[in-house]
Amino acid sequence: MLKTAPVYTIENECQDCYKCVRHCHCKAIRIDNGKASVIAENCVACGECVKVCPSHAKKIRSELPRLRQMLDSNTRLFASIAPSFTAYFPGTTIGQLATALKKIGFSGVAETAIGAQTVSCQTAEFLKNTDLPLAISSACPACVDYIRKYHPEFTANIVPLYSPVMAHCRMIKDQMGEECKVVFFGPCAAKKNEADRHPELLSLAMTFSVLEELLDENGIVPMAEEESELLMENASEGRFYAIEGGMNDTLRDDNRDVRYISVSGLENLDRMLKRYHGTAGERKIFLEALACPGGCINGPVIPGDYAGGLEVIAETDKISTMEPSSRRRTNENIQGEFAAEPLVETRSSERELTIALAKVGKFTREDELNCGACGYNTCKEFAAALLQNKAEEAMCHTYLRKNFERTSNALIRFIPAAVVMVDEKLNICECNRNFAAMSNMTEVYDALGNLNSIAIENALPGFSELFSSVISNGGEIEKFNQKLQDKIVNISVFSIARGKSAGAVIQDITKNELQREHIAEKAREVIRKNVLTVQQVARLFGEHVADTEILLNEIAGSYERRGGK
Repeated sequence: MLKTAPVYTIENECQDCYKCVRHCHCKAIRIDNGKASVIAENCVACGECVKVCPSHAKKIRSELPRLRQMLDSNTRLFASIAPSFTAYFPGTTIGQLATALKKIGFSGVAETAIGAQTVSCQTAEFLKNTDLPLAISSACPACVDYIRKYHPEFTANIVPLYSPVMAHCRMIKDQMGEECKVVFFGPCAAKKNEADRHPELLSLAMTFSVLEELLDENGIVPMAEEESELLMENASEGRFYAIEGGMNDTLRDDNRDVRYISVSGLENLDRMLKRYHGTAGERKIFLEALACPGGCINGPVIPGDYAGGLEVIAETDKISTMEPSSRRRTNENIQGEFAAEPLVETRSSERELTIALAKVGKFTREDELNCGACGYNTCKEFAAALLQNKAEEAMCHTYLRKNFERTSNALIRFIPAAVVMVDEKLNICECNRNFAAMSNMTEVYDALGNLNSIAIENALPGFSELFSSVISNGGEIEKFNQKLQDKIVNISVFSIARGKSAGAVIQDITKNELQREHIAEKAREVIRKNVLTVQQVARLFGEHVADTEILLNEIAGSYERRGGK
């Protein structure tokens, strides 16, 4: 668990479902002993794994203790609030959030959208003067890092400007002094990478969920607060940055030389860059790229039931002074540089991939089902991940299933008792040869290798009700010394999947019963002889007692007569 990275895993809560692998476009996940961990150097902190993890084992670095420490130290703190706040705090205005944050110690609050407007203004100027046929927005740090790592050949196409939050930090420090500190609150995990790289501008990048926790600690409900003034003016068109295509809306003016395109989701960005082979025609292309599908309003901490960007649009449309950012004027120095950081991954040879595939039972092209259950798109991708120690053989469900079937079949085959499994239609779906012998169906079993689809009533007449009851109600039923044709058996019927199937283990105890009867007969014979002996002894003993009693009576009588004289 690497908590210094923006996104990490609590391994004890990871349920080895591989859902994070399936949804991570970068495959920046390593599976070790069934537990998923984030490969920090491969991760671009899009946060998709955080959003999809069913056990909530994926976490975004909180940093709340650091913020508490800064609040306690009387540092002049200023908050930059992302325009997507309406998605997390519906019904709450930016003025109410400002009041809430001031109550817990912030010196001032401003909208990140102010920085967005400055970025749009300077992007419009850049597009007028650049010779690049393709320019890519620098607004989303996850997309910027994705290009630097996975499409480094397009790094030079990124507009060399700060992201909106970094531009906003620059503006706040220019206005309030370099010694003040800026804390960003938003839906994003990737902003933490920006804060880590530029602590001189952005002290902390926090999520809305952490802000909510902080407000709850202080007993503050922002919706119930009065509105207060912001550090800067209210944002206008910059709020559109929260939704896909929003930045393009701030740029469209009278520049006919540029075609504005938006794309959201790393998979879609990847597809577009792979298919880009130069601009068709004379017009430049400006690509607004966002890592979260639909934009920041669907960031990793935004509730999953959020409907879309209607709140952002409605809130922004209240502003009557809205105009394209290209008509603004700004002197802020928000120039940025982006260097390519291509990932170095060893490419596996075809022979190595073939060996890796063989380890999971895939020997032919037909064996490669490409089912995606492991999280990888193809079996060859999975094999490459095996060779890179990012994956484990147990992640292949078809391999696990076949291995389990082989193991279970071997166990069933060599169990000395008769074993049978029955489906909800009360037909046999699995059994061993001992069961076939018990049900006098050995010839059928040897010919077909199974007794599948044969009704259990035909194999075990009189016992189908036991299977029906267990399938319907679950549990287990045991019956002892039951007559089955010419045999005596003990049967235990148990539930496998309630409503679907049941199994049974049957022991032929006929020989044991015959042996027991033989022993019992011997015992009865011994008992009869013993009884006769006892009776004889008792009879003899009884006669002896009687003679003794007569003799004693005669002696006593004689003594009495003598005494009488």
